[in-house]
Amino acid sequence: MQNFLDGSLILTSIALVISIVLQSKGAGLGGLTGSDAGGVFTARRGIEKTLFWVTIIFSVLFFILAITSVILSAR
Repeated sequence: MQNFLDGSLILTSIALVISIVLQSKGAGLGGLTGSDAGGVFTARRGIEKTLFWVTIIFSVLFFILAITSVILSAR
C-alpha cells in the first residue's frame, strides 16, 4: 500500500509542477523566471480556466495523498 501511495505522490507532483509551469504568462522562459510581462490581469477563459481547475484538483489530490501517506506510515 505504501509503495502505491509513494508512486501516486510522485506522479501527482510531476503533474502538478507541469500544470503550474504551463500557467506561466508571457512568451518563452521569461514568465518562468518571474519577469513581469505586463500588469494587466484578465479573466480566465478557455484553456486557461481549465488549466486553473486542473491545477487545483492536482494540488488537493497531492495534499490528500501526502496526509494519507503520513498516517499510514505512522502505524
